[in-house]
Amino acid sequence: MKIGFIGLGMMGAGMASNLQKAGHELVVHDLTRQAASKHLNAGAAWADSPRAVAQACDIVFTSLPTPADVQRVGTGTDGLIEGFRSGAAWFDLSTNAVDVVRSLHATFAEKGIDFLDAPVSGGPKGANSGRLAIWVGGDKAVFDKYHAALSAMGDQAAYIGPIGAGSIAKLVHNATSAAVNVVLSEVFTMGIKAGVEPLALFEAVRQGASGRSRLFDRLADHFLPGSYDPADFALRLLHKDVSLACQLARDVQVPMRLTNMALMELTEGLNRGWGARDSRVAALLQQERAGIPPIAVPPEKIRAVFEADQK
Repeated sequence: MKIGFIGLGMMGAGMASNLQKAGHELVVHDLTRQAASKHLNAGAAWADSPRAVAQACDIVFTSLPTPADVQRVGTGTDGLIEGFRSGAAWFDLSTNAVDVVRSLHATFAEKGIDFLDAPVSGGPKGANSGRLAIWVGGDKAVFDKYHAALSAMGDQAAYIGPIGAGSIAKLVHNATSAAVNVVLSEVFTMGIKAGVEPLALFEAVRQGASGRSRLFDRLADHFLPGSYDPADFALRLLHKDVSLACQLARDVQVPMRLTNMALMELTEGLNRGWGARDSRVAALLQQERAGIPPIAVPPEKIRAVFEADQK
């Protein structure tokens, strides 16, 4: 299958490579040709604009940072809408605003083009390994038609419902993550300040009822080692996602106090200039408020906790 792919950043690069590994022919585009060098070396063709990608392919995937970027690629000058033939399909893998994806769906439907929102979850590691959830909203027949291509990028490609459903699922997921991260930062900082050594506290609570579900294992990635660079998921991107979730909640009149509090934490982190750092860097704010030194458990000790599980 000849597939167009636009946006070869931290997430897009891995997904595009997995499409190539599955035997698909790619036509790629990004802000710079250098961003596509790996894929071009593997046999992909370069297109100078989204329009040129659409002219060459009947299915296009996009992986872009913001809703504005998606709109620009879709309907801007030399956008996809200028190049697609009737019957083509566009899957947007970005985390997007629900009103934007519904508007794009309506606009492209007038041209006989299927637009589906298909945000992903799994981070750069998942994008590279193929252990990736893809949540799709739109026409199920189109989802079924291109399921093989979706499965080449992620092991959990799922149809969620009509247009916007994929984006809603992603915003629910990421807003939950943001809120849980705030709670974990609060309670662990409390426990540590109250006198429990950080690693001992971690080892203890992860064997409780919630801990056995492995909810607390996320602390091992950044909170415990105190390492927030390089980012697995940049603070500026999570701030955008949670902002979208809070806007959706207002639109449907659902109060989300903790998620709004999480957004305030992320905003404070942005104001510190931490936008490019890992989204969990806001944990440093809580440690600072508590007046304790930044937590920094040696990585080898954290690994030992997980290795003990295998014995």
